[in-house]
Amino acid sequence: MSRRRLPGEVRRGLRDVAPIMLGVAPFALVAGAAAVDAGLTPMQAVGLSVVVFAGASQLAAIDLFGSDAALAVIVLTGVVINLRMAMYSASIAPHFRPLRARWKAISSYILTDQAYALSIARYANEELDATERRRYYLTVGGSLWVVWQCCTALGIVVGARVPDSWGLEFAVPLVFLSLLVPAVSSRPKLVAALVGGGVAIAGDVFAVPLDLGLIAGGIAGVAAGVATDAWLADGSAGSAGEDEGSH
Repeated sequence: MSRRRLPGEVRRGLRDVAPIMLGVAPFALVAGAAAVDAGLTPMQAVGLSVVVFAGASQLAAIDLFGSDAALAVIVLTGVVINLRMAMYSASIAPHFRPLRARWKAISSYILTDQAYALSIARYANEELDATERRRYYLTVGGSLWVVWQCCTALGIVVGARVPDSWGLEFAVPLVFLSLLVPAVSSRPKLVAALVGGGVAIAGDVFAVPLDLGLIAGGIAGVAAGVATDAWLADGSAGSAGEDEGSH
């Protein structure tokens, strides 16, 4: 089928997702290479990528696999990291209500940060019918899935041939740092990053049982971020009250 004969929302989805795929590709390459470096077989690494299909939780699981963490801890860590998907689902679900069950199941599987963000923005800007919404979302989410799986497989092949002396175990922490730095855009986020990272590192240094330091760091970071946000909001409200009183 020629590009001109593709449905309009398919063409729009491909156009919108193309720049994002350029950033997803190296992320997936690292995930594949790191999985092999952590001791997974190529088939296990591919299976993990297909079943999980979630960048941050996939890398966290690989890191925990490499440190021989308990399976329950690995699964719990992945669930905690992906809790935001529940909020995404609740937000986008009304747009998919007319769809059949099989389309809803496929849509839930390929839900990612990027697919959600692009689709919600598209639905807000124009009135689309159920078929158009489905075509756009599946094009965006499906394209990301294909790129992720192909690049992960390439990373697995490359990672299996990388000598141990190259120190590939540093790839996962570096990727997380690359994701963290742009996200620290406010004081609450900075506090959350420092507290969460500090607790996670302390858990590793002091050998917290079952490798629960990562989960403890995540919980502590969220709590610290929320507390800082509330403290700043209270301070702003207090300052506003004083200014009104002075008038």
